[in-house]
Amino acid sequence: MAPFDAGTGGILRQPKAVWATAGASVVAFMGIGLVDPILPSIAEGLDATADQVSLLFTSYFLITALAMLVTGFVSSRIGGRKTLLLGLALVVVFAGLSGTSGSVGELVGFRAGWGLGNALFVSTALAVIVGAAAGGGAAAILLYESALGLGMACGPLLGALLGDASWRYPFFGTAFLMAVGFLCIAAFLKEQPKPARRTSPLDPLRALGHGGLASTAVSAFFYNYTFFTVLAFTPFVLDMSPYRSGAVFFAWGVLLAVFSVIAAPRLQRRFGSLRVLGGSLVLLAADVLVLGYGDHTTAVVCTVLSGAFIGVNNTVYTELALGVSDAPRPVASAGYNFVRWFAAAAAPWFAPKIEEWTDAHVPFVVAAVTAVLGALVVAVRRRTLALPHPRPHSGGGTPDAEDPQTRHAAGDGATALTN
Repeated sequence: MAPFDAGTGGILRQPKAVWATAGASVVAFMGIGLVDPILPSIAEGLDATADQVSLLFTSYFLITALAMLVTGFVSSRIGGRKTLLLGLALVVVFAGLSGTSGSVGELVGFRAGWGLGNALFVSTALAVIVGAAAGGGAAAILLYESALGLGMACGPLLGALLGDASWRYPFFGTAFLMAVGFLCIAAFLKEQPKPARRTSPLDPLRALGHGGLASTAVSAFFYNYTFFTVLAFTPFVLDMSPYRSGAVFFAWGVLLAVFSVIAAPRLQRRFGSLRVLGGSLVLLAADVLVLGYGDHTTAVVCTVLSGAFIGVNNTVYTELALGVSDAPRPVASAGYNFVRWFAAAAAPWFAPKIEEWTDAHVPFVVAAVTAVLGALVVAVRRRTLALPHPRPHSGGGTPDAEDPQTRHAAGDGATALTN
């Protein structure tokens, strides 16, 4: 079956529980790009430097990476519904506290707590949607992919609209929306059956012993450094008002969504996953290099265009992470994310530091080099990456997308588990 061959009707005819989880997922992904348009405003409001403000991403993703070792441990013991509610509750608390911050140190700390809550929610949401969905896993995964794209696109827009009045308002707005999501999930989502086997915090690390999964994670590590150089450092380079910056990253998010959900599966069918991934990484490297050395208009165009390459990369990396090893999908995803999110934590801090040590062009040169390194890993390890293995069912009521209706869709488009 072709990826996402579910039809619009299959997507729309979903239980309230699925819509509640998908709606909360939109807000969860909005939180990633929410601060983009207001980074300069935060720096001005809290009398902070660019590298200090960039720690908002570093603390968020560092905790997210570490949390990947315990999300499966938690959800396999308390169940998917309680894990979602716990994650949402943490986001509500720490997003609200972020808006009250009196110093950049406080804000960085509150973003770390936000990252823990988001990790618990995002790592569990797709499995819950697939388990509760009507019409097959393909429709459920497409719905989640759409939520991902909508969240990534609307996060900067919400940040710009609320942040134009005060940098604090986007944090309060997110807390409010997540509180609504909490109430909807509490009201409409019933508890899902727990997995037959409880997950250990060491299981994701053991899964990385597989050469294909480890190669995917290492390549994605280099790629994520490039991705988050664009996301966290470019707003300072563009130096635009919150409205203008939000519009740029909204357009970026729209391209990311379109190329992740629609273009990537079609390119994979025509050229093969590894060729698409390698080519997209090289094109991303060229794009960020031009971004770093072009004039302001060129930088804006290249920022928006990078969303297309990032969307393709996200989808193909997910296919590899979930299909290349014999580990259960949640465990493979956790191990893969544990490695790659460290780059998302590193890039926002290193990029401003590199600018401080050199000039504004060099951070993009480094980002271009890391994208090429990601492509080289794919090229050198292509034999290992091209050998998918059958996967055992993880047990319980949440499928690992192994049935004919869900396996292909989960492989080709389930960016949700890894973003």
